[in-house]
Amino acid sequence: MDASAQSQTANINELEAQLTTGSEKTQLQVMPDILAFGDAGYPILQNFLLSRQQQSVPPTFVDGRCYELLLKTEASDVQGFLQQHFGQGVVPLKSEQGIDYLPLQQLLAKQEFEAADALTLNKLCELSGPAAVKRKWIYFTEIEQYPIADLQTINQLWLAHSEGKFGYSIQRQVWLSVGKNWDALWPKINWRSGRDWTRYPGGFTWDLSAPKGHLPLSNQLRGVQALNALLSHPAWTS
Repeated sequence: MDASAQSQTANINELEAQLTTGSEKTQLQVMPDILAFGDAGYPILQNFLLSRQQQSVPPTFVDGRCYELLLKTEASDVQGFLQQHFGQGVVPLKSEQGIDYLPLQQLLAKQEFEAADALTLNKLCELSGPAAVKRKWIYFTEIEQYPIADLQTINQLWLAHSEGKFGYSIQRQVWLSVGKNWDALWPKINWRSGRDWTRYPGGFTWDLSAPKGHLPLSNQLRGVQALNALLSHPAWTS
C-alpha cells in the first residue's frame, strides 16, 4: 500500500471512529466527509445506520441525516440497501387510523419542506375525517381526538429530517419557554415580525436556516385554539 492509500485509510478510519463515538454534532459533521470517499465511505454509513436500527433505539435526526445522504447517492447497491432495510425510511410509520405517511416521509427526506408542510395539513385533515378533508382545515375540537401514535409519527418525521429543528414537540418547547405566551412565541419562530404576520408562502423559510420551531406551519390551522390543542396534546407527554 503506497503512502497516499495509507493516508486515505487512516483518514477514513478516524472519521469512522468519530461517527461511532462522537457527539451528535460531530456525527452530523463527519457524515458528508465519509460520503465523499464514495465506494469506501458508503459501507461505513450503511453499517452505522443499520447498527442503530438493530439497537432498537428511537430514531433521531442523526439517523435521518445519514439516511438522507445515502438516499442522494446514485450507487445502485446503496439504493438496494435502503430499499431492503429502510423501505419506509428510518421512522416507523405508525398509524391507528391506517393513514399512509410514506409520501410525507419521502418529501421530508428530500428536504422539500414546503410540500411536506402542505401534506402535513392534509394528513391532519385525514385524521379529522372526510368532512375535514373536504373543507381542507380542522377544528380544534377534532385535534383532541387524534391518536397519539399518529401525531408522534408526523412529529418524528419532521424531527428526523430537520436536524431536530422542526416539529410540534419543538414548537411546544419554545411555547413553554416563553410561558405559553402566544405573542412571545410568534416572533421566536418567525411567524410574525412586529405587527406584521409572516405571509404564506413566500415569507416563510423553507430550509434549515429557519429558527427552531418554524415548521410545520400550524398557524395555518385557523387560530390559536387549534395550535393550543396541538401543543397541549398528550402525544408530547406520554
